[in-house]
Amino acid sequence: MNKNDKRKVIIVTDGDSCAQRSIEKAVLNIGGRCISQSGGNPTPLTGAEIVDLIKIAKYDPVVVMTDDEGNVNTGIGEKALRQIMNHPDIDVMGIIAVASNTKEVEGVHVDFSVDANGNIIHKAVDKDGNPGFNKVLYGDTVDVIDKNQKRPLVVGIGDVGKMNGHDDFRRGAPIITKALKEILSRSDINH
Repeated sequence: MNKNDKRKVIIVTDGDSCAQRSIEKAVLNIGGRCISQSGGNPTPLTGAEIVDLIKIAKYDPVVVMTDDEGNVNTGIGEKALRQIMNHPDIDVMGIIAVASNTKEVEGVHVDFSVDANGNIIHKAVDKDGNPGFNKVLYGDTVDVIDKNQKRPLVVGIGDVGKMNGHDDFRRGAPIITKALKEILSRSDINH
């Protein structure tokens, strides 16, 4: 299968009910398809099950959620994330790496972040969407990303749907929407 035939996917490393509402709103905003069944804290599906749902989605880009529920080890969400990233029929256009207060994680190096005010910054952010001091974002479902050979674009973001109300779905989920749009603008998808 050549790259043009692969399904175009964006992965968000969050899936609790608050995040899911904002992600669903943001995906509507960009005209994509959201695999709502991948939402949950932790992720209720395996990577293989999520891939099956991606393959039957009506059109691209397809947005899926993976969540470890604060597990500092390689949890359910990270295992699913790794399976999706390495699947031969999937082109992961980008990963939106979500910051958390989880301690003792390695973190992930972001290419850039969208802060709580919607600014593009070349550092990581914390759970509230405030700029950090370097490019390493700490979250519970991100440690496998840097270790993967097929590392896509990684965009850092605070806690989806929250960030002190800045990303509330009732406000149109502007922060997660911007992160999705930035991935699309940097990819070759005709959308």
